[in-house]
Formats: sequence, C-alpha cells, structure tokens
Amino acid sequence: MAQKQDGTAKVFAEIEQALGQVPDWFRKMPEPAMSAFWGMMRDFQLAETKIPSKYKELIGIAVSGATRCRYCALFHTEAARMAGATDEEISEASAMAGLTMYGSTYLNAMQTDYDQFARETREIVEFVKRQQAQQGKAPQAAKGARVS
Repeated sequence: MAQKQDGTAKVFAEIEQALGQVPDWFRKMPEPAMSAFWGMMRDFQLAETKIPSKYKELIGIAVSGATRCRYCALFHTEAARMAGATDEEISEASAMAGLTMYGSTYLNAMQTDYDQFARETREIVEFVKRQQAQQGKAPQAAKGARVS
C-alpha cells in the first residue's frame, strides 16, 4: 500500500510541477487510470513531438467539438492560445470539425457504398495531383478548388 501511495505522490508531484497544481479531477481518478492518463498527457500532449503543440491543440479543439466535451474544448482552446494559435485558427479548426461531422453524418446516414467512395476519392486525388503538376505546383490539397 505504501508503494502505491509513493507512486501516486510522485505522479502528483510531476503534475504540480508541470501545471502549478493537481486539479481535483486528477485526484479523483483511480490510481492506475490517473497514472496512465498523466503519462500520455506528459509524454505526448505536453512533450515535443513530430506534431507541433499548436497543431495538437487545434486537433484537440476539433475533437472536443465533435465529442461535445466542454471540458476538453476549454482546455484545448486555452492550450492552443498558449501555443500561439490565433482566434482565426481556433475558429477554422472548429469549422473543420463541423464540416467533417456534417460529411460523416450524411455519408453514414445515407449508407454510402464505401468501396465506391474510396475509388472516387483516389480518382479525385490523382486528378488534383495531375492539375498541380501541370501548373508546376507541389502536390497538396486542392486550395480553393471549386466543383462545377
């Protein structure tokens, strides 16, 4: 039992050092879940990884909107701002989440054939790559593309 308490105390000390306090919700988590959650947060979300912090937090904003988590929305919005995100970037991330949810809802509700969708998506990607190559541009998402 003492080892478990020592482990919890160590994790709480890490959290306090990183965040300035141990939020109550961390204290209420069962120890194994709390240690695992903090480990992922510390080693992925708060750590320097291939994805810059600003982008990770903008992803967090989008996911929190899709999952309708106001706790996550507040946390990731503030973290994104600390990482340099502008209000416009936060708005775009939120709008992208909404657009993705809209498309997902429609495609799933209509029971769209996945194989056809995948085939058409690959054809679109190849078309856009050819168009960009003809214009001497590096392949990227179709910027400003309009469907006529």
